[in-house]
Amino acid sequence: MNLIPALPLARWRALALGFLWAEVVAVFGMVAFILLRGQPGPQDWINAFDALLAGLVLTWWTQVFTRLSTGQAMTPENGTLRALTVTFPWLTSFRAALWGLTLLSLTTGAASKANPVALTALMTVWGMSILASNAVNGSLVRLAPEPADPARRKKLMDWLNLSAALALGMAVFNVVPIVGFSSDVTLAGQLVYGVGGLLDVIATVLALWVLMGLNGKQTRKLVKEGERRGG
Repeated sequence: MNLIPALPLARWRALALGFLWAEVVAVFGMVAFILLRGQPGPQDWINAFDALLAGLVLTWWTQVFTRLSTGQAMTPENGTLRALTVTFPWLTSFRAALWGLTLLSLTTGAASKANPVALTALMTVWGMSILASNAVNGSLVRLAPEPADPARRKKLMDWLNLSAALALGMAVFNVVPIVGFSSDVTLAGQLVYGVGGLLDVIATVLALWVLMGLNGKQTRKLVKEGERRGG
């Protein structure tokens, strides 16, 4: 049973944007949490840079999605769209490099006392989440100039669906440490990463539902309205 039509599309859009902006605040809040909880070490600076870059990408993603959800096409020359297009591959590359270095350290004997099944699950979910996040960003960039394109919208929906499941998995790994591999997680850390992960899951699902509510006829109507408004 499809429950998406049970609420007006405007309500889903408002909820999605609200949670997306809340997630933006939470991600930037993680930067402050990481750097202000004590004397930051190398790993702390790496984590802070990752969160900062992710916050920038998410900010631009949310701005582009805001216009997309109202049927407003964006030209490739649009500043926000260009910023997202240029920045998200750097985030993907940075995270892929961290994933690769972690895998290398594990294959050379690091964390030998950790549960191998848990490590395998972590590396699998983490790697897939990096790929899914890159695909979500790329799909939105390609859809933004043509919001009425059903094939591109379907591709973004498919990646959002997968990304939501992977975001839930990553939230669990960030909150529940793997003995022998993860550093000790404080209650404050579990709260910060738990809230951030929960917001990520909810915002992703709501964004997906907005796109599900935008059938072809509704999207074309919104596009025409956006053109009349000069969007």
